Amino acid sequence: MLLVLHQEQSTPGRLGRLFQERGYPLDIRRPRFGDPLPETMRDHAGAVIFGGPMSANDGDAFVRQEIDWIEVPLREERPFLGLCLGAQMLAKCLGATVCAHPEGRAEIGYYPLLPTEAGHAFAGEIGQPWPSHVYHWHREGFTCPAGADTLATGDDFPTQAIRVGPAAFGLQFHPEVTHAMICRWTVRAAERLRLPGAQDRARQIEGRLMHDGRVVAWLDAFLDHWLAGPGHPTAS
Repeated sequence: MLLVLHQEQSTPGRLGRLFQERGYPLDIRRPRFGDPLPETMRDHAGAVIFGGPMSANDGDAFVRQEIDWIEVPLREERPFLGLCLGAQMLAKCLGATVCAHPEGRAEIGYYPLLPTEAGHAFAGEIGQPWPSHVYHWHREGFTCPAGADTLATGDDFPTQAIRVGPAAFGLQFHPEVTHAMICRWTVRAAERLRLPGAQDRARQIEGRLMHDGRVVAWLDAFLDHWLAGPGHPTAS
């Protein structure tokens, strides 16, 4: 499983464990620090681009490299998942807009997730309802690209989940987050908790206790469906 991370200390969170439990070795790469990306998905069951503090609009070479590379799994119709920044990169690759909230608001903490009609149909596909609240850590959002389906919306940032073709998904939220990750983020980037719309640390921990069980159930069902997509090899 190809996992693209953006900081030296970043981890794939619970997704790493869930992939390994399903029999997939982890191929972690950090293009920001010089790691190459494969020219084809032939040797990988799927790919995930995770979040990070940078913007999909940044001019850094690695940002452009990752955005352009997304064309590989899209062209080969292989499982691709973008999380937060990764979802914004997917949208950017397809010509959509990535921008800050017009009033400078952020989503940091647990916020409601509102499935669309297409999203309800997708929940039927995977046999699991969407969680009512999911964890966020972002100041930018994205518009739904032409040809994609919006599966879920939100309040301050209306595009929360998209599906592109048979096997590519972008999620503005962080289903991979663990308790340790929330503790680390809220300490190392505590200044962001002062942004308009952000929740304080206590409310985030409380939100996790209330909502994480449903997020886990949804993520398990989502991954099984995603990994069983077209052209997908069996795990070793």
